Amino acid sequence: MTVIELAQALGEGIKQDPVMLAYNEAKKAYEENAEIQGSLVEYNAQRKALGEEFTKEIEKQDKIMIEMIQKRVDELYVFVSEHPVFLAFMEAQAKFNELMKSVNSEISFVVFGERPCTHDCSTCHADCSSKK
Repeated sequence: MTVIELAQALGEGIKQDPVMLAYNEAKKAYEENAEIQGSLVEYNAQRKALGEEFTKEIEKQDKIMIEMIQKRVDELYVFVSEHPVFLAFMEAQAKFNELMKSVNSEISFVVFGERPCTHDCSTCHADCSSKK
């Protein structure tokens, strides 16, 4: 088997890993959630309007409009960032990132014979005190 074929096999294995499957489900739920997607569209429009207001000369800026837009931007941000579907997606993404970090770490170990430093001395037997 060539290295490329092994990489393809690894990719297929990762696609079937429960962490990857959970990530795909959470991503799909996030992308298909009408509340979140509608809020993101409005958030981007409000941020654009805010940016346009800030590009005006100071004396021509509408301070009340800026405050209203900023308040709405903040509300939308909180709504999306605290939404259970978004939180589930972020958690699944973090777990997927950790899986990929572990895979890459294992490949590096096999290729170079050293595990990358995690800055968590409990993960290896190196004397971390000399690195500080």
